[in-house]
Amino acid sequence: MIDREGYRPNVGIILTNAKNQVFWGKRIRQDAWQFPQGGIQHGETPEQAMYRELHEEVGLQSCHVQILGRTRDWMRYEVPQTWVKRESRGSYKGQKQIWFLLRLVGRDCDVSLRASEHPEFDAWRWTDYWIELDGVIEFKREVYRLALSELVRYLPALKGGGYKLPVAKQGRKMEESRQSIQGE
Repeated sequence: MIDREGYRPNVGIILTNAKNQVFWGKRIRQDAWQFPQGGIQHGETPEQAMYRELHEEVGLQSCHVQILGRTRDWMRYEVPQTWVKRESRGSYKGQKQIWFLLRLVGRDCDVSLRASEHPEFDAWRWTDYWIELDGVIEFKREVYRLALSELVRYLPALKGGGYKLPVAKQGRKMEESRQSIQGE
C-alpha cells in the first residue's frame, strides 16, 4: 500500500519498561539500532499492525503490553534513493508512521527475537528514554525525535521540564549496555 504522495503506511513502536527505559533492537548483521516498526497491511488498522509487528519483531503478545499513547498524526520520513526497493505496487519515496508508546507488563524473558521466520534484530537492550540517536540510521533520526517528544507526555515521571531532546554529543552512546539474544 503506497499513498498518492509515495509513502508507505507504517507503525512505529516505543516499548518502555517500568523504569521508563526504552527497548532498542539491533538490526541483524548491522551496527544500527532502531525501534520495532513495520508496514500496515491492507485491511489492518494501525493498532492491529502494531500488535502484529510487535509479535513478529519482539515476540510479545498483546497480554505482555499496555498501550500508553499514540501519535496524533502521521509522521513521515523519506528514504534515500539508494535504499528504495521497487515493489510490484510501484516505488515509494518514504514511510508515514503512526507511533505507539507501550509499557511492558510482562517480563524481559517474554522478549523473543526469533518469533518469526525472518528476524529483524539480533540483539536488544533497554536504555534511558532520552539518549543520543547516533546509532539510528540518519534518515530516521528526526522522526524518532518527534515521536519521543510527542509521546513523553504519557510518562509522568519524565513529563515536564528537565528533559532534553536527544542530539549529537549529548547523553549516552547507543553502544552502551547491549543485551544479546541470550540475555547476556
